[in-house]
Amino acid sequence: MNVDALNGRLLFAIPKKGRLHEKCMELLAGADIQFRRDHRLDVCLVKNHNIALVFLPAADIPSFVGKGNVDLGITGQDVLQEAQMQQHVTEVLPLSFGKCALQVQVPEAGPIQTVEQLAGKRVVTSFEVLSGEYFGKLDEKLNLAEIARPISSTSAAASRQRARLGSRTVSVRTASARQVLFVSVPKLMPSPAVDLVESGDTMRAAGLHAIATLMQSEAVLIKSSTPKHESLDPLIKLITARIAGVVAASKYVVCEYNIPRAKLHDATGITPGRRAPTISPLEDEAWVAVSSMVEKKRVADVMDELVKIGAEDILIFNLDNCRV
Repeated sequence: MNVDALNGRLLFAIPKKGRLHEKCMELLAGADIQFRRDHRLDVCLVKNHNIALVFLPAADIPSFVGKGNVDLGITGQDVLQEAQMQQHVTEVLPLSFGKCALQVQVPEAGPIQTVEQLAGKRVVTSFEVLSGEYFGKLDEKLNLAEIARPISSTSAAASRQRARLGSRTVSVRTASARQVLFVSVPKLMPSPAVDLVESGDTMRAAGLHAIATLMQSEAVLIKSSTPKHESLDPLIKLITARIAGVVAASKYVVCEYNIPRAKLHDATGITPGRRAPTISPLEDEAWVAVSSMVEKKRVADVMDELVKIGAEDILIFNLDNCRV
């Protein structure tokens, strides 16, 4: 790609792989950001806007945005804080996906069951900054002589792999005699770790459980606190509004139903909408139609409550996009 093709374009950094990538692709599609990416390239031009997408490791995005090398980016709050770029980056919008917790994890069957017991012990993690800050504060609070020592994530991965092996028999074929030897592999205790937890299935499979939470995290849209290209500000606001619409649409549905006019007050108490429900008269003057936005997670309960007060013809419609 010709570098000149990027001149004057808004540069938007997207995680190139990992847990946030697929959700970001859905978000861009919902915001009508049209592009075609060559899998060999990490930069592509958007067809319908003056934007270029830059695909980067999520851990690098806070630095690229904070230093003004790109104008917008999507990454996790955990990554942002680990990069120590909070002073240089503004969180524009939480995106309601990629939710997880950064937690201290220890073996379920081990002797350590509180973070205080980790003083002077080895803790494996890829979040050395956040872990160091957390255990440093714990050290000050408890006036401990030694604190937990974060070490590299390579050791964390190895520890989890050893835990997954467990106690079992494996076969090893020797090169010379071509004999098959059966070796008993003892179950090894995984090391304490600080790692991200989404569902917790991987943690439990490794024989670990959480004893403390350092932070809750989700994906966020970020921009530089000192933008270099003020001419791109209207486009940034447009893209932010579109993305906010997609995020809101993922949280809400439209609920429509018919209700006796005498029960309207009770019905609007159940479905107040974001500002107010839309109420329309029916040919039968004793009834009205109501349309209201309802949180998706409350839909089943709302429908049950409406049935109890006499609502009929209750319909639920999903939203692809909205502006609220």
